[in-house]
Amino acid sequence: MNALERKNAELTALLEVSKVLSSSFDLEENLYQSLKILYDYLHMTRGTVTLLDPETAELRIAIAYGLTKEQIARGKYRIGEGIVGKVVETGSPIVVPDIGKEPLFLNRTKARINKDNISFLCVPVKIKGEILGVLSVDRIFDKSISYEEDLRVLNIVATLMGQAIKLHQRFSEERLKREELTLELRNRFSIQNIIAVSDRMQDVIKSVLKVSKSRATVLLRGESGTGKELIAKAIHYEGPRAKGPFIAVNCAAIPENLLEAELFGYERGAFTGAVTAKPGKFELAHKGTIFLDEIGEMSPGLQAKLLRVIQEHTFERLGGLRSIKVDVRLIAATNRDLEDMVKKGLFREDLYWRLNVVPLFLPPLRERKEDIPVLIDYFLKKFNREYGRRIAISPQAIARLMEYSWPGNVRELENTIERLIVLAEGEVITPEDLPVHIRSGVQRFSNRSEGSSLEEEIKELEKRRIENALRSCNYNQARAARLLGITPRQIGYKIKKYKIKASP
Repeated sequence: MNALERKNAELTALLEVSKVLSSSFDLEENLYQSLKILYDYLHMTRGTVTLLDPETAELRIAIAYGLTKEQIARGKYRIGEGIVGKVVETGSPIVVPDIGKEPLFLNRTKARINKDNISFLCVPVKIKGEILGVLSVDRIFDKSISYEEDLRVLNIVATLMGQAIKLHQRFSEERLKREELTLELRNRFSIQNIIAVSDRMQDVIKSVLKVSKSRATVLLRGESGTGKELIAKAIHYEGPRAKGPFIAVNCAAIPENLLEAELFGYERGAFTGAVTAKPGKFELAHKGTIFLDEIGEMSPGLQAKLLRVIQEHTFERLGGLRSIKVDVRLIAATNRDLEDMVKKGLFREDLYWRLNVVPLFLPPLRERKEDIPVLIDYFLKKFNREYGRRIAISPQAIARLMEYSWPGNVRELENTIERLIVLAEGEVITPEDLPVHIRSGVQRFSNRSEGSSLEEEIKELEKRRIENALRSCNYNQARAARLLGITPRQIGYKIKKYKIKASP
């Protein structure tokens, strides 16, 4: 197998494993099929997943491919015992090039009658510092084999398995605790729908699981399209307020003069057109969570009123005299530099500190590229199901998508996959089917003049991205804004700023 064939086999195997692990809640079957995929595509034999029992500190083979039931039953270890136990003890991978020459290899399953010419690769299954178990495979011994490549693939598979195992455990626990919570809500907004294998997103998931149990105010930071609302919903539905309402408000999408009425409600006659009283979003979120997106767009006057609600848990409707008390958890989000806004007097410092109790930073997609293949697979399944199609994507197209910088982040990737499925003429998406700005993105960036400043390059890139988005959306500014992961108001401002042609 040459290098290109090997790379394609690796990508295909990783995609197939990610599909299987998210296909159902049958964890054992999903793990078994994942081990089978490693055998089918990469010739890794006798794959095993050995899990750690935290109560007994014993390691047992939970799932294996290529072993009999009797051999699986013999697969028991203590921490530090044999290769498997050492991997759990150290938290680091171990490669045994030839098990026949390694005294630490116990062969406890008795599966290797002849131990000559067999290599053994073993990696920890963990989510950051928490070790859940071990993934191991056999390889035919060959001095020409690069174990580095094998370990890289196995580490990614182990991360996918670790997330599936942890999510399965968490789902089982939460299902027992919250039997009254509808399955629809859990499927839509639980941690399971945060599709990620990267270390940085694993940190975010770990923080979400911790902070969801508290009532602390959370400030989500990150670029547009990184999934801040999805994280906010996960915090809500993973916490004790899951049975209460989740109310989302986009502060940039509502005109400033209407936002106060939207948040706090109004009494009859409060202004022209107020023929009946109307409760605001804070009232509707009582006993639940209110999510204020793009909080940096809020005017200074409204910031003062929001501060009072956070401090006193009370407010008055517009035109009203009665104080209304609410029990609401607040989650805010922004893609703006609030610290700079505080320095410039555009954002209240006291409100900033009230919001910034638990800050969570969502990394842009370009800084967690290992998540891209998993997200592509998720969106392929989603839109194939939605449009009744069976479109696949070639490894070469995936490689090109991974090279792209994704300024619109996950939202842009989702929109791109949807557009590819809707417009696909064949059954497989190839690099030629990708939008031109994605096909040529890397080359276009590298051809810029070395004498230009970073600021000029950024402006030029932003201008071209907006022009491409407008053309692909037939100059519909609202659709182009969604594609880019910005608001209609923002795209209108940038069209004027860069003097972009706004119609065909």
